[in-house]
Amino acid sequence: MLVRRLYVLRKSLSTCGVQAADIHTQLYDVIVVGGGHAGTEAAAAASRVGANTLLITQKIQTIGALSCNPSLGGVGKGHLVKEIDALDGVMGRAGDWAGIHYSILNRSKGPAVWGPRAQLDRQRYRHFIQSELLSTPMLTVIEGSVEDLLVSVADPEKPGRYQIDGIRLAHGGGEVHSRSVVLTTGTFLSGSLFMGQNSSPGGRMGDPPSCAGLSYSLKEILGLKVGRLRTGTPPRILKDTIDFSLTDIRLPDSKPTPFSFMNTHTHCKPEEQLPCYLTRTTAGVERMVRESFQNNSHIQQDTKGPRYCPSIESKVLRFPGRQHQVWLEPEGLTSDLMYPQGLSMTMPPDKQLCLIREIPGLQRAEIQTPGYGVQYDFVCPTQLFPWLQVKSAQGLFLAGQINGTTGYEEAAAQGLWAGLNAGRTSLSLRPLSLSRTHSYIGVLIDDLVGRGVTEPYRMFTSRAEFRTSLRPDNADLRLTLRGFEEMGCVSEQRYTEALHVRKSLNEALSALQSVSMSASRWRDKLGDFNISETKSTNLNGEEVLQYKKVSFQMLAAAFPEILSPYLEFSERLKVEALYRPHCEKQKREMERMQAEESLCLPQDIDYLTLPVSLSQEVREILDSARPNTLGAATRLPGITPAAIVHLLNYVHRDKHRNHGTKLL
Repeated sequence: MLVRRLYVLRKSLSTCGVQAADIHTQLYDVIVVGGGHAGTEAAAAASRVGANTLLITQKIQTIGALSCNPSLGGVGKGHLVKEIDALDGVMGRAGDWAGIHYSILNRSKGPAVWGPRAQLDRQRYRHFIQSELLSTPMLTVIEGSVEDLLVSVADPEKPGRYQIDGIRLAHGGGEVHSRSVVLTTGTFLSGSLFMGQNSSPGGRMGDPPSCAGLSYSLKEILGLKVGRLRTGTPPRILKDTIDFSLTDIRLPDSKPTPFSFMNTHTHCKPEEQLPCYLTRTTAGVERMVRESFQNNSHIQQDTKGPRYCPSIESKVLRFPGRQHQVWLEPEGLTSDLMYPQGLSMTMPPDKQLCLIREIPGLQRAEIQTPGYGVQYDFVCPTQLFPWLQVKSAQGLFLAGQINGTTGYEEAAAQGLWAGLNAGRTSLSLRPLSLSRTHSYIGVLIDDLVGRGVTEPYRMFTSRAEFRTSLRPDNADLRLTLRGFEEMGCVSEQRYTEALHVRKSLNEALSALQSVSMSASRWRDKLGDFNISETKSTNLNGEEVLQYKKVSFQMLAAAFPEILSPYLEFSERLKVEALYRPHCEKQKREMERMQAEESLCLPQDIDYLTLPVSLSQEVREILDSARPNTLGAATRLPGITPAAIVHLLNYVHRDKHRNHGTKLL
């Protein structure tokens, strides 16, 4: 059930100054710097494990702000939201409260790669997050800016050269001591804003940048390798100035799917959901990009931007002559603004207006806030342990865009894991790691600390080798039980619910397996569902459920005494039955891959045209590095385990073809 106590928000905001007066007299277990998506999950997770936590943010009213797109989830990203929720994080429940347009992306493919997604009401989301944090036990929230880290000599019994003892507040705010510090600075670390040829310090329009002393401490005192990345955001368009009749309407799912395993429905009723609209760029857009290029300093620089969410300038310059999709997305139930997804831009404001008016439906559009670009520092994440602590600095954890990622979901996932481990280490508990075989959070962190980044990292399902077992529907079974029993970050209520789900699913699968009949008898019971008439062996209920036209409801209707008690799990049982053989096959593939690391790769392979399923990013990396062995390919930054499996299979097939030719 969705229950909100927003009065807590107003009460807490009025008393935060009283809390701030006491901070210098306490030794906190954990200090979290930054109130974005990484910071909120870090602070909440540290508090859940029992650590006395302080969250420092520049403005309490911007905690939970959706700085760019008003949406949550998607392919790969939706998996992260489900896993964050399975570990009792805040993001999924906030999405269920604030969503105004729910859809499952990738439905044409298997459920393992479906992408739960929602458009959000910005104000509702922010209020939910603030209410949640400001009523969290063991958590104090104050406004302030961090000028520096308190650094001392490391404990010789532990790895690292330095010890972090807390932070120093800016503007004479004094020192605050703690056992652990989590930095979640987002785009604010030495951030610069760009619009046209103008630039100014900052990480988000309307907010100041982080203090220069923090960047100095990381680079000059701790000696960390720091890089520079960029991102951007599109202009916000007044809704009343758009002619939606010239666009294609996209309706939400008729039955919204909640992100949280604890919710059976969303706050927004199905009939209250808002549509999105699709339009496309024209030749006029490309002309405007080229005409304004000399007045656009951000796009001319070499700093790497997000490959999978590029600016309209980058798309036009990289793919000339193409049409590009523009999604017009509502910013809230009562908002008068639309967010043009796909139109991130940094040209001068007058040129931005000219550009959007070249797009069907936007010929008379007016801009409320122009788009702009951001450049910011990030710490190369190979300098971190898998529990997101800096290797050279005891007690210092990093999460979010400071580690080179992009996206709310990636930031929140890191924040949860960094906050959990910061809390555990401050309480003298051992830090924990997540295997990439068990979760997308594990894939994300393993990619970051093991491979590093050369551009902003975004999660995709293709990055995981065990996709058929790392599904959105089973994140609770994979993580919630461990979250309670091993990690200490999951409530007893959620744990009890997960135990009930696991027990019911196991009982239901056993019940399905207990029903076994010949193919002809199954056809008599269920009708024609494309089962082969020549099939001679008996089939049990689980095997029959793997057929596309068979649902668990059909089986329960045929065998009500055995199966009807499990109808509430119909969809999950269908997916479990569908993927069980695939999961077993996938595990065998990975074992084979590990055994064949020394396999030689032909040096004449044309990776750019290789007839296998590889992303353009992977093809470019392989073509540039040209690894000699499969093992060398696995260690290249940006190469996914799934790509290695495809490469392995191709080399084996090619060897067989060549062998056959020689025999002839």
